[in-house]
Amino acid sequence: MQIVLKSILIIVVFLGCQSSSVKKESPKNLTSTFKQKSSNRILFVVSNQKTYGNTSLKTANHFGEIVYAYDVLVDAGCKIDFVSPQGGEVLLGYIDKTNKIQQKYLEKTDFLNQLKYTKKPSEVDYSDYKAIYYVGGGAAMFGVPENKEIQDLAINIYEKNKGVVSAICHGTAGIVHVKTKEGRYLYEDKEVNGFPDLFERVDKEYYQTFPFSIEKIIKERGGKFSYSKKGWDNYYRVDGRLITGQDPTASASVAKKIVEVLKINQN
Repeated sequence: MQIVLKSILIIVVFLGCQSSSVKKESPKNLTSTFKQKSSNRILFVVSNQKTYGNTSLKTANHFGEIVYAYDVLVDAGCKIDFVSPQGGEVLLGYIDKTNKIQQKYLEKTDFLNQLKYTKKPSEVDYSDYKAIYYVGGGAAMFGVPENKEIQDLAINIYEKNKGVVSAICHGTAGIVHVKTKEGRYLYEDKEVNGFPDLFERVDKEYYQTFPFSIEKIIKERGGKFSYSKKGWDNYYRVDGRLITGQDPTASASVAKKIVEVLKINQN
């Protein structure tokens, strides 16, 4: 099912990580000192992928995982930019119009235009950003993980800017190939999480198109992958400047932790 909204194609996708409505929580410890910082720019990573692999199955970026985090970060005084492998328009899905936060941003033309005109990696200067946030949804499994330019942006933000690398749900796929300057995987020996295999529909066609299992590849490469077996219960992990969440319910919490970590680093 496709809906044309303000020139952006928004599709509702029912495969992969689905969520119940997420209520907005008031950000805590977002001090005026943090809000006054002009350099608190966050780079959101989204995917241009429209289908699961080469199939006709539609996929998209998870709208809730974008706006739940965006809402917290903007409220904290952050400036958000969007980057995608190809730049330009991206598809949005998993939309819940009964959710007040989602509905608010569905009505914001300026916000929607940011997702219509995302930046190419070559148009992004890593030195402008204090954090990078990988958005999930099935689209996140394609185009982003293997993109070397985005990998370089992430590790430079992390190492050169002493910034935060964060991801939510399938967005964690975006960090699986990211290596430090010493050649180690960014998440090696670190607490990390994302959408686990327990909740994937491994017998379905969509899953067969995935280039890898997020959980398996991270474990194989030395990451301390953990998850909540209950699911959809705001599960996330913080290990220094690496912050990851399991599913859409953790999006706002991941954003709050980004703010907390950046605030500590600025003091």
